Amino acid sequence: MGIEVVTARMRSAAERLAGRGGQQGRRPAARDRAGRLRSFDPARIADLEYRAWTGYYRRNWPQVLAALAGLVRAGFGMDWYWTLHGAWLLLRASQLWAPVPGNDPAGARACMHRFYALVKLSCGEPASPAQAAALELDWWRVHRQVPYATAPRGAGDELVESVTRLYCYLYGEPEAAVRPAAEHRARAMDLSDQWVEEGCPPDSPLLAQEHAALVRAYAALLAAVRH
Repeated sequence: MGIEVVTARMRSAAERLAGRGGQQGRRPAARDRAGRLRSFDPARIADLEYRAWTGYYRRNWPQVLAALAGLVRAGFGMDWYWTLHGAWLLLRASQLWAPVPGNDPAGARACMHRFYALVKLSCGEPASPAQAAALELDWWRVHRQVPYATAPRGAGDELVESVTRLYCYLYGEPEAAVRPAAEHRARAMDLSDQWVEEGCPPDSPLLAQEHAALVRAYAALLAAVRH
């Protein structure tokens, strides 16, 4: 199934739900939004991101879409209308960013701006969806430009610092608190990049290592942000 078919189906589903009215897409009460960004299952989120990443590098867009819908639902507690709309925005951002060469960073950033605006409606934050989108695209940029490392990255590494800045902004936590999560996530990216360089073999031991690094990343993030 091609990119155009996937995105058309996603858009159609979101539009059908939007036309139903009623409870779909209504803004939750403030009491229901509090803490949504800081309450998640690290293993579940890690598994969904792992599926999104492996689907992305294989250009398996249906797999990416399914994983992103799960991420939005599990990570932000949105209703199904907002879940589908948010997943479609993330998918479009990924598709616009993916081509090498000839990708569309401005288009990807616009999609992420709209996504974080949806997150703000659902969770009450981030304060500036535009700033969150800019920080998100910054680590995408750094990840694409910085060669993968075979050893774990640490403080001062450009990729770690870029992810740390995003986490600091989204959660309002100090750098020292969220940097361990950024380090584990950067390690997962390096393992993913190594797997891609080796041709994306489905039985590669790197996949299990990548998955484990993502679990550690989100466990560290939850420990840093949940009060």
